[in-house]
Amino acid sequence: MAKHVIIGAGSIGTNVARLLAERGESVRIVTRSGSGPEHQLVDRVAADASDPSRLTELSRGAEVIYHCANPPSYTVWERLLPPLQTAAITAAKANDAVLALTGSLYAYGPQPGGRMNEHTPMAATGHKGRLRRRMWEQALAGGIRTVEARGSDYIGKDANGIYSLLIKSALQKGKAAWITGHLDMPHTFTFNGDMAQALITLASEERAWGRPWHVPSAPAITIRELARRYAVAAGRPPVKLIQIPRSMTRTAGVIVPIAREMAEMDYQWYAPFHMDATETAEAFGLTATDLDTAVRNEVS
Repeated sequence: MAKHVIIGAGSIGTNVARLLAERGESVRIVTRSGSGPEHQLVDRVAADASDPSRLTELSRGAEVIYHCANPPSYTVWERLLPPLQTAAITAAKANDAVLALTGSLYAYGPQPGGRMNEHTPMAATGHKGRLRRRMWEQALAGGIRTVEARGSDYIGKDANGIYSLLIKSALQKGKAAWITGHLDMPHTFTFNGDMAQALITLASEERAWGRPWHVPSAPAITIRELARRYAVAAGRPPVKLIQIPRSMTRTAGVIVPIAREMAEMDYQWYAPFHMDATETAEAFGLTATDLDTAVRNEVS
């Protein structure tokens, strides 16, 4: 039996597994493919984590279940996320385990001045933000011990974010990068290693349970400045950035589903977007990884 069960082997699940295994903790990581980091203390299991009975069985004896699964495309969120959440809650309740949830800032929706802390109301009007709110409320009502760590857009090795999606290829090929967002608006980015550390810490602290916490992250930075730092870290000339007109993405959304889903969230990229994690830092002694360290981690 594993002391810790992790759902998902993306950059967050993988980082959580590695941190726990390096501490000598036994880990089971559950994915459809049986993927995950190779380590003698990590048991990789191929299974459907949205099957409540199967996940409950795989979580026998677990003290903590970390829900780190996140479908890669917005277009399947409504179909895939609710069953995963229900199964995770069922397994946690059946095994009296703490459920640690990997959250985001989507449930808040647009906020005055783009500033958010853990007490910001969940006021999203878009369907993805409303879905995130429902999932958190479902966990709170599930009769379990639970906590949610909320971070902003990820940077760091193997993160599915602005570098891997928009900048990396252009930087490596010496071409321009087309950016869907304002180049000079401050935006908080969260190092995926800090999210993993926060999940582990919050899951182990009884005083953390029953509410969300923000992951300490470096001060907000513009896309232009972040791209410059990626170039420095890679030892390459700065990449030329071309800002795609906002209207173009929204027009494409009329016929292209993924463009429509991205347009729903574009408020994050055309106005300041600041995540405050002061309360988390003070309560648990967590600190943000230096931005340039996180950038070098991703580029290496």
